[in-house]
Amino acid sequence: MKIALAQQNYHIGNFSANTEKIISAIKEARKKGADLVVFSELSVCGYPPRDFLEFEDFIDQCYAAVETIAKESIGIGVIIGSPARNPVKEGKDLFNAAWLLHEGKIAGVAYKTCLPTYDVFDEYRYFEPAYEWNVLTFKGKKIALTICEDMWALSENPLYRICPMDQLMAQQPDLMINISASPFDYDHEEDRKEVIKANIRQYKLPMFYVNCVGSQTEIVFDGGSLVYTAAGELVQEAKYFEEDLIIADLEQMKVGTGAAEGPLRPLDKDMRVSKINDPEKIIDYLTADNNIRQIHAALVLGIRDYFGKMGFTKAILGSSGGIDSAVTLALACEALGSENVRAILMPSQFSTDHSVADAVALSKNLGNPYDIIPIKPVFDAFVESLAPVFGNLPFSVAEENIQSRTRGNLVMAISNKFGYILLNTSNKSELATGYGTLYGDMAGGLSVLGDVYKMQVFALARYINREKEIIPVNIITKPPSAELRPGQKDSDSLPEYDVLDKVLYQYIERRFGPDDIIRLGIDESLVRRVLKLVNTNEYKRNQFCPIIRVSTKAFGVGRRMPIVGKYLS
Repeated sequence: MKIALAQQNYHIGNFSANTEKIISAIKEARKKGADLVVFSELSVCGYPPRDFLEFEDFIDQCYAAVETIAKESIGIGVIIGSPARNPVKEGKDLFNAAWLLHEGKIAGVAYKTCLPTYDVFDEYRYFEPAYEWNVLTFKGKKIALTICEDMWALSENPLYRICPMDQLMAQQPDLMINISASPFDYDHEEDRKEVIKANIRQYKLPMFYVNCVGSQTEIVFDGGSLVYTAAGELVQEAKYFEEDLIIADLEQMKVGTGAAEGPLRPLDKDMRVSKINDPEKIIDYLTADNNIRQIHAALVLGIRDYFGKMGFTKAILGSSGGIDSAVTLALACEALGSENVRAILMPSQFSTDHSVADAVALSKNLGNPYDIIPIKPVFDAFVESLAPVFGNLPFSVAEENIQSRTRGNLVMAISNKFGYILLNTSNKSELATGYGTLYGDMAGGLSVLGDVYKMQVFALARYINREKEIIPVNIITKPPSAELRPGQKDSDSLPEYDVLDKVLYQYIERRFGPDDIIRLGIDESLVRRVLKLVNTNEYKRNQFCPIIRVSTKAFGVGRRMPIVGKYLS
């Protein structure tokens, strides 16, 4: 039996486009001789649909799409993902379901058992977990069909009390199929493969794993669908960050030697977070070549899909001559085309000549349009208007923030006038510590670097320059500065970034408290200062725009902290 895995990029709630895409892949799989074609979790409606699931009309359209797709299942089996109504009146109204379609009919349905509620997931809010488990038979083969998180519920991983595969094994299945919507982070590719091999080691069955691809606001899906033999031999691997269709012949997968017999990384409830206990190795890990390559691909896809699926075509940003705006501009030009990204240079009396020159050189290298609008006249007008109130008080953060908010007003005015979407350029280190101005440099419709630490931004710049100089070297090598007062440097207000990022990673990604981080050998006063900054600036992040997620713990929907809290304050 030949099984095709269709790795596709869906649009949440766009039933016509999703259905057309699915039918197109069915036709391609049939043409290539596949007996069965498999699509990803909630492929009919897109993942995650969130509160759309509370609309009866939304569920009606899911069912209508399933019926339309079923008509295309003549001569080929089709497995798709869609919500299913709960046929009994107990529990929640819906299941997260995988539907087997064949010869124009629904041939079977499997329900998801393990409903994640951690990080960006909130499935138990909407779905009822499965309470019975049955293999689905297709062309004489018994399929253990599970959905995404179900394959993580091994006995070695105590996240869940019920393991669907343990229930299904009593019916002696011939193969495992898992349909997923597994978000990208730069830890996750390795973890997925470890879990798949652990399933193979435990159940001695081949695994067909299909993931979706594409970005849904802040969440990026990287694809990478996989086929493994029962011996743990990888026989097919789909592309990453691209749509793909791969086919494997089940009958030819009985050979191979024990890749699954070897030692595996121990599985536990925290395996999704890399355990870097040596502070000196954290920066090396965060900036590792493979991680940066993947982050670059995820950010480009995140920008492209956000604009494409929202119907936006043009972006704008403030280009300061600093590394954050430079990396953001380069990524946006790659994602949208240089002609569709407009840079606004807004020097003040505190901006250095080389900052303007660097920003101009960057735009010339990229070929994007740019404008120079000095902000001193606007700043002076603000200061003059406020003079009766400010009196003789000395220059302070108030005047610094006036500059930032002036820039925000100017770039938003151009955005409104010409229909651009403003890209925010703040990085994760700045957002974590509150080093940004509300309604100024924190303005934006989408945050590109909000889940990228400053040291990773430097590494991204070097990656962008891997073949030729796009970002001027001076932007990468000069000390970071907001240039809001004479001689200002970021290090006047924050620890050096190579030190700061070590603390932030342990606190944000690993959820280590202050004592845990101090025990790693990091200075106590530094740790407590940094963690206090993180927690007291939650109110700023709460007002921030969506952030493209590339780590195991991004600010936004996956990190829910109280704004008013005493912990570490």
